[in-house]
Amino acid sequence: MTGSSICPSAGWGDKSKVETYIRIAGIIRESIVDGPGIRMVVFAQGCRHKCPGCHNPETHSFDGGTLVTVDAIIEQAKRNPLLDGITFSGGEPFEQAEAFAVLAREAKKLNLDIMTYTGYTYEYLVENAVKHRGWHDLLEESDILVDGRFEMDKRNLLLRFRGSENQRIIDVKRTRAENRIVVLD
Repeated sequence: MTGSSICPSAGWGDKSKVETYIRIAGIIRESIVDGPGIRMVVFAQGCRHKCPGCHNPETHSFDGGTLVTVDAIIEQAKRNPLLDGITFSGGEPFEQAEAFAVLAREAKKLNLDIMTYTGYTYEYLVENAVKHRGWHDLLEESDILVDGRFEMDKRNLLLRFRGSENQRIIDVKRTRAENRIVVLD
């Protein structure tokens, strides 16, 4: 199964409840290297970019990983009052944009910010959002976007929160408000 799915709840209680599922490669409960502050990191399973030298090549297959509910991830986040935000990494979160947008909305109800890594550029996401379900919503819910494919010839281990010099750390809210790319240092 690729992408996300929405299925009726299989448990007791409200049978009309609809749950959103995400295929993930894993979760890091606390990280200080995947964005500002203390963050939970959710690794999407599935990536079409397959960048040579990728830090997470095990996330490329769309058949691997584990199918989990958004609610299960949110419950983990609720157990940690020290979290500042949730980072979506990969794999490619935009391959499951609808489900990650739902997760982002639920996380924001807990006052957590959202940082999303993507191999696409911001401009490509904006230009193609009408063709891909959920891209607009995930972009809207992301506070910070690290965009661009990892490029081995531009690899730099001294960069903060990114792997290669072509990647940008974008303040999505300011970018939208100012109608220009606002890159964070």
